Amino acid sequence: MAEEKKSRLYALKPLIERWPAITKPEGHVPFRTKMFWTILCLVIYYILTNVMIFGLKSNVIDLFEQYRFIMAGSSGSIMHLGIGPIVTASIILQLFVGAKIINLDLTKTEDKAIYQGTQKILVVVMIIVEAIPQIFGYLQPTDALVEAVGGGLADTIIVVQLFVGALLVFFMDELISKWGIGSGISLFIAAGVSRAIFTGTFNWLPVKDSDIPAGAIPGVYYLVSHMSLGELVDRGYQTILLGNAQFSNAIVPLLGTLLIFFVVVYAESSRVELPLAHGRVRGARGRYPIRLIYASNI
Repeated sequence: MAEEKKSRLYALKPLIERWPAITKPEGHVPFRTKMFWTILCLVIYYILTNVMIFGLKSNVIDLFEQYRFIMAGSSGSIMHLGIGPIVTASIILQLFVGAKIINLDLTKTEDKAIYQGTQKILVVVMIIVEAIPQIFGYLQPTDALVEAVGGGLADTIIVVQLFVGALLVFFMDELISKWGIGSGISLFIAAGVSRAIFTGTFNWLPVKDSDIPAGAIPGVYYLVSHMSLGELVDRGYQTILLGNAQFSNAIVPLLGTLLIFFVVVYAESSRVELPLAHGRVRGARGRYPIRLIYASNI
């Protein structure tokens, strides 16, 4: 029988073998160790989301700022890209393998190792591909930095910071997958969403060009305490419930978020149990639970 032709990705095998990676645990990892690495990566992630890009203009406009937390990103910080490059690389490679454009059988150990190694290389490529266009869009360097080092080097400094931040997310994802609990991608998405919900609910700092606190609860308290009864009856209740240009985190969005949260939790935990009967053993019955929703991160 003729030997099956291997994928061209095997040409990357020497590079994959030398590629930096997190060492796999040799045996069972204790629960305390898993908790330690998971919490450590989570703390580092939160710290990095507050490390702003050096040399970036303060009046940067990010059109996707409100949606960046979905990809575990933080606008204007070195976590600007979040898990975007990881997800993009994973989707591209899965589509190519699923469509048989890349000849890899993931049931084979050797092919799976090549697939995982290629995905790591593709993640780095996607970090560069996603970081460079940022400087041509909205991440502009300050005039002081441009005057000091020049326009080209100033843009390079911003790209390098984006690259380092996304690379740290990639390594932390791998660390959690091997030494922690669950998936790093899921953890960072949950962390980004939780951070957005918490700040949107309890942030007492005012928004730009306004004295109203940005958080829903402090904002509602401020409006109620600074409006007369006539103002509340006239237009104030609409502002409290629906918000306006100066106050977006109103009561209705908060209640909508809570409603969606409980609906998703209920749907995800729902099971449909199919009755089973054994053909050879009379009276032997059982149930096979099927989840209502099979969903995870992208």
